[in-house]
Amino acid sequence: MRTILAVDGGNSKTDLALVAEDGTVLATGRAGPFVPQSAGVAAAADVVERAARALRDGMAAPYADLMAAYLAGADFPAEEEALRAEFEARGCAGEVSVANDTFAVLRAGASLPWGVAVVCGAGMNAAGLSPTGEVARFPAVGRWSGDWGGGEDLAAWVLWHAARMEDGRGPATALAELVVTRFGTGSVAEVVHALHFGELDPARLHELVPGLFAVAAGGDAVARELVARQAEEVAVMARVCLERLGLLGTAAEVVLGGSVLTARDPYLHGLVEAAIGASAPHARVVVSTLPPVAGAALAGLDLLGAAEAARTRVRDHFRRSR
Repeated sequence: MRTILAVDGGNSKTDLALVAEDGTVLATGRAGPFVPQSAGVAAAADVVERAARALRDGMAAPYADLMAAYLAGADFPAEEEALRAEFEARGCAGEVSVANDTFAVLRAGASLPWGVAVVCGAGMNAAGLSPTGEVARFPAVGRWSGDWGGGEDLAAWVLWHAARMEDGRGPATALAELVVTRFGTGSVAEVVHALHFGELDPARLHELVPGLFAVAAGGDAVARELVARQAEEVAVMARVCLERLGLLGTAAEVVLGGSVLTARDPYLHGLVEAAIGASAPHARVVVSTLPPVAGAALAGLDLLGAAEAARTRVRDHFRRSR
């Protein structure tokens, strides 16, 4: 029976699953971040290969018949090709398929192999597939490519509004209290000082995001405006993908993924559903409940032409393991 090495390589962690063609999940594992932009392609591939070897109890490559790798940092065709070539050169599998990790979120959440996914974690991205294989996607490399709305952006704006309230340049907002409470300081200015002098890791600003939604739920006008902007960004990315694929007038699924959207904050989720409904009234909003590595496995089964029962078995496994 043929096997699939399913890989979800993310900026914070890398998940792997070894899956048989009948959908049996033979092994799963987790490794460190997959960051080819900063570590280089070879070092990023090392992370995956070490974890794959561990799944196979130390066996040498090939680790499976098919490698279905959905990876952060595969934002342009040249990056996809470089990563594919690296895994092929290592002999990781008889066949190697590489795509951006947003497509794993889509496959994990959609009932069919096509639709649109919008992902909001630390960053923001969206991608879509039509029933006939056309692709819609964005470069998703940050502000250079017009992106806004990931957790990093939201956290930065929380601090921005808090600082301006404290020094008198901005309106009153409970976001200032959120900042000082989260970091245990006497003022927002102390947080800014700590960031400037390297005493506070900027990555910790992401801790402010759940608090933003709590403050917005409490009726804070500044926080609510920020969350509303986030919802509009989710909706516009979904609409553009649907429009490019000719699916705007269909009952296509829009899968929401990433930590910010899968948290299902009632206020944000309600705004997202309303905004998508206004621009794409036939679309159906779905919150992904399976991990992206399950989507990689399902996509691998699609490539092998596996039976539907195999996909059911994969979904059941990952639902039980959550």
